Amino acid sequence: MISEAFAQTTELAAPAGDISFFALFLGAHIVVKIVMLGLIAASVWCWAIIVDKQLLFTRTRRQMNRFESVFWSGQSLEDLYQTLVSRANTSMAALFVAAMREWKRSHEGKKPAIASLQQRIDRVMDVTISREMERLENRLLVLATVGSAAPFVGLFGTVWGIMTSFQAIAASKNTNLTVVAPGIAEALFATALGLVAAIPAVIAYNKYSAEATRLSSRMEGFADEFSAILSRQIDERTQG
Repeated sequence: MISEAFAQTTELAAPAGDISFFALFLGAHIVVKIVMLGLIAASVWCWAIIVDKQLLFTRTRRQMNRFESVFWSGQSLEDLYQTLVSRANTSMAALFVAAMREWKRSHEGKKPAIASLQQRIDRVMDVTISREMERLENRLLVLATVGSAAPFVGLFGTVWGIMTSFQAIAASKNTNLTVVAPGIAEALFATALGLVAAIPAVIAYNKYSAEATRLSSRMEGFADEFSAILSRQIDERTQG
């Protein structure tokens, strides 16, 4: 029974001389086909994430640049807050709105709660930075996982394919190169697909992780500067 199954596998192999990618896929063992389809799906998924992250980081950098330009232009904080409060803000604008909202809440009522206002503002901005980093780093773990696992998945397909090919060759008792080559090529095709999926994923993960770190540093720097501005105003109001 085993010999017959391997003989059938040999019959399904790509015709001699036909080593196109499609022919290699059709001639592969069912397990190798599943591995190939999984790697192709992972590669498509990674490229979708890469395109989405490229657009996201580009948009975030532009938003930061625009906000910093407006913030340091001399416009009053109250006017800027009123302009942004009704919008869906991200990055530095979200930090500014969160801090200003806490500032305004603390000054409402007959007894302003400014005793620990500085600490509350700092905590609010820390939470906002954490939330923004979660948004920026979302799905980067997928790239890291594919980058580390895809070569091994492809290697598994290769090992399985070579094992099946040699067993089929042994069953058919034919060691002609034209018989051996297609089976080996089919097996190695799985490793190639694993590398095709892994290499862009690893490069993109490193690139966007570094970019997220740079954007986090910019937001933390702005939070420190804005906290210092509000701290001076708190001191002035307390002394006044």
